[in-house]
Amino acid sequence: MSDLYREIPQVAKLLEDASIKSFLSRFYISEIKEVIDETLADLRTKIKNNELKEIKYEEVVRLIVEKLNKKQIYSLRKVINGTGTIIHTNLGRSLLSEAAIKHVIEVCANYNNLEYNLVKGERGSRYEHVEGMMARLVGSEACLVVNNNAAAVLLSVSAFAKNKEVVVSRGELVEIGGSFRIPEIIETSGAILREVGTTNRTHLSDYEKATNDNTAIYLKVHPSNYHIIGFTNNVTNDEIVSLEKKMNKERVKPIITIEDLGSGCLIDLSSSGYKENLVSESIKSGIDLVTFSGDKLLGGPQAGIIVGKKNLIDQLKKHPLLRAFRVDKMTIAALEGTIRDYFDEEKAKRTIPTLKMIYLSESELRERALMLYERIKCIEGISSEVIRVYSTIGGGSLPHSQLVSYGVVIKISNYPAHEIERVLRNQEVPIIGRIVNDKFLLDVRTLLDSDIDIIINTLDRIGRSLWKTS
Repeated sequence: MSDLYREIPQVAKLLEDASIKSFLSRFYISEIKEVIDETLADLRTKIKNNELKEIKYEEVVRLIVEKLNKKQIYSLRKVINGTGTIIHTNLGRSLLSEAAIKHVIEVCANYNNLEYNLVKGERGSRYEHVEGMMARLVGSEACLVVNNNAAAVLLSVSAFAKNKEVVVSRGELVEIGGSFRIPEIIETSGAILREVGTTNRTHLSDYEKATNDNTAIYLKVHPSNYHIIGFTNNVTNDEIVSLEKKMNKERVKPIITIEDLGSGCLIDLSSSGYKENLVSESIKSGIDLVTFSGDKLLGGPQAGIIVGKKNLIDQLKKHPLLRAFRVDKMTIAALEGTIRDYFDEEKAKRTIPTLKMIYLSESELRERALMLYERIKCIEGISSEVIRVYSTIGGGSLPHSQLVSYGVVIKISNYPAHEIERVLRNQEVPIIGRIVNDKFLLDVRTLLDSDIDIIINTLDRIGRSLWKTS
């Protein structure tokens, strides 16, 4: 037993081995040493458990090289999204447009005027860079950007309803993902939740009956991630605004209306076959503050955007929580680069990836699927077929949406669908698809042009390895 321990190569010797040393161009020496230490620790465990009869230096080197080949420089990596879910919460949500990426690089690679007013030559505000553009787009008096929509809601409720009541319909007490729930956000803000109505039916009279001297906010929450049909009734924005005006006639401290729109749709999607509430419509109805996400239907970076009355947003800018929710230069640059394209809606549909994917026609998708199929069928050991499938928008947006699309089924002899999924997920560039009726497929709606060659090269490599072992 002790002889085997003595045969374990020394770390210093392994670090000088040419095969291992070649990885210094990719990894720091400390990272290589960590892999060596892990490998040697595994050997000691196997010796202890009587699982090894001999140790060969060449085999130890091979194990280390194998691990280094699998090791990635970064944990956060590019993946190929073949799931058909456009705003995939687990895969980074919306892709940035080329204009947004270019602006982020330019701003972050150089010093910039993040908080410097170039006209006055004095300290400026980071929020000014997007405030004017966003306010013009949606027709609001002012705008404020924080780091996500949950923060936008929390900041708004904290500022205007601490120790006071927030009236919300029971049908709008949603969970927005990751166990973040509207009731908990309200509780965290220091406000008191006042539930009204029922899950499926809430009337204006419910809000009116719940109103008292301690009422501070009427909160409307757009149920972005679910849809109730059947025997339902919701209070419209026009109705809640009219009630607000009625109640405020005799109040010293006015009630304000806030709507959490969630997805943040800036353009009419009806030409794509779907209808989503527009931010501009909420502002036009008279809602005081509207909050929404930057990385959902807007197609930009993660951010929480608050638009509405200037006097209220000015108060939010002075709130202590804003410092904790502050956005950085990368977010501001990405958002600025994204929203500029919205001044030309047709251009936005072509340049903002989220919108572009939504608006892909059935014929375009079928043509793309057939092109991928033709290239796959030339690979030995791999076969495929094209089938009609449905994509989803995702990200808690338009939960009832099903977009007609096409999927390319990938088949490998004697490999069940779940095994194909595992193999492709563990490639150098992970390929993520979905399984439908025991078939693994790639929905072409969410594939980028640059993904195609990677998919083909990966499948070709897998096919050749199968041919060698058969």
